[in-house]
Amino acid sequence: MPLTQSYVHGTSDVPLIGDTIGAYFDAAVTRWADRDALVVRHQDISWTWADLKVRVDEFAAGLIALGLEPGNRIGIWSPNNAEWVITQFATAKAGLVLVNINPAYRLTELEYALKKVECTALITAARFKTSDYLAMLRDLAPEIEFAAPGKLASKQLPHLKTVIQIGEDAVPGMYGFDDVLAMGAEAGHAAVEALGPSLQFDDAINIQFTSGTTGSPKGATLTHHNILNNGYFIGRTMALSEADRICIPVPLYHCFGMVLGNLACMTHGAAMVYPSDAFDPLATLKTAAAERCTGLYGVPTMFIAQLEHAQFAEFDLSSLRTGIMAGSPCPVKVMKQVIDQMHMDQVTIAYGMTETSPVSTQTSVDDPLDRRVGTVGRIHPHVEVKIVDEAGRIVAPGETGELCTRGYCVMRGYWNDEERTAEAIDAAGWMHTGDLATMDADGYFNIVGRIKDMVIRGGENLYPREIEEFLYSHPKVSDVQIVGVPDEKYGEELCAWIKLAEGETVTDEDIREFCKGQITHHKIPRYIRFVDEFPMTVTGKIQKFVMREQMIEELGLDEAKTA
Repeated sequence: MPLTQSYVHGTSDVPLIGDTIGAYFDAAVTRWADRDALVVRHQDISWTWADLKVRVDEFAAGLIALGLEPGNRIGIWSPNNAEWVITQFATAKAGLVLVNINPAYRLTELEYALKKVECTALITAARFKTSDYLAMLRDLAPEIEFAAPGKLASKQLPHLKTVIQIGEDAVPGMYGFDDVLAMGAEAGHAAVEALGPSLQFDDAINIQFTSGTTGSPKGATLTHHNILNNGYFIGRTMALSEADRICIPVPLYHCFGMVLGNLACMTHGAAMVYPSDAFDPLATLKTAAAERCTGLYGVPTMFIAQLEHAQFAEFDLSSLRTGIMAGSPCPVKVMKQVIDQMHMDQVTIAYGMTETSPVSTQTSVDDPLDRRVGTVGRIHPHVEVKIVDEAGRIVAPGETGELCTRGYCVMRGYWNDEERTAEAIDAAGWMHTGDLATMDADGYFNIVGRIKDMVIRGGENLYPREIEEFLYSHPKVSDVQIVGVPDEKYGEELCAWIKLAEGETVTDEDIREFCKGQITHHKIPRYIRFVDEFPMTVTGKIQKFVMREQMIEELGLDEAKTA
């Protein structure tokens, strides 16, 4: 029956999972012990579920042997690798809260993240691309050079005691990842097994940083129940089974990798396949073909890079059937190319946000083509969605309003930030997404814009206020406003309007040099314009939409057509 208002509840005869991640992981291993669990091409690793369990249990036991206790926060700062997966499941078994740190973070961002949630321990890669992680850690905590492993006493990072390094070289003041595995093997798994029954599925298990339009990043706090169930229903919507092999080139620090990827696979016995430590179109194509993957994930720019690669035609992708395109608006043209040229007849689009674990709506494998390329699907099981006007009233089908989500998927809140939690989740339990959406009479959703000023560049959520706050610290900057402008390759790019202090002169390159090494490269504005004033309303509110329109005209940019 056609819907008469923009509200829908994902009724389902499939119950929610009432286990912790650790308990469900053990049951999955028992069920699929000898099937492939993890393939990491760049590390030459291929493990069954039984193989993976040995390492997970050893690492969990090692973390407990180090003195870490349930509820402690432990950061992971690393690109995609087998150690990331071991850590994800081992921390869940040990009752630790895994704090995902963007591999592209630099000094200011790393310090903020570690302090905000009071990380007791950090697992870190040695380096990644142009980032020397160990050098940055020494900058922030020079005391580590002379500290015994596990005994760090840092003035600048007062809560951080233990650093575990992913790498073969011995590093002063740090444990090696393999050292912790060996420690756990020696200690045995009794402590892990004893801890299991005391852990509850409503316990916090993961913190992911997500910024808003007002101020610094917030730590979205997610539970076992949140992300285990979301992963399960994502996989179910894709019709995953133990016969599937999912190519995962998206980052694990993001929900896309660790929930849509790892947890969707684990709950259905599918193999997790990593082509490289970070996205590389050629490595992804090689892996999908060589490993006979049945599914492939990515943001639109990733699929575009593969489709346009000079060697694309050389690869046999006939094993592919499904996958997920998400992270930013999906161009209709690209969706059709993925279906036609990559054999992904059952590719799905997912919509959500970190605070909702993340997926609230998704297209299904049997949706009509026009629905799969032109919408973000229908409601997920056990989730509610409504679309409301500015007064909070539910709008009629087809009308635009803010999309709000309620249900098991909504986060516990922002870590240690009751005020901003209350701004996001209302008294009735609705998460206000800030996204403008429509819902048709059959329950299919479209995202048509954003209330917030968030910019999505190549699938990365960039938040103007965070970047503005950093640029304000430049001694010659009086005021700054950041907007997103259309970009053919990345969907959007950052544009900074900067008002200088009286009598000062600065070049575009000066601003970019100021940013390098302090904020992630993709947060550095591509376009910089020096202005004397900003467009404002009569009440003094800055009109960012006017700035955006002016830059589109000035730069000769076109809005991309997206689903």
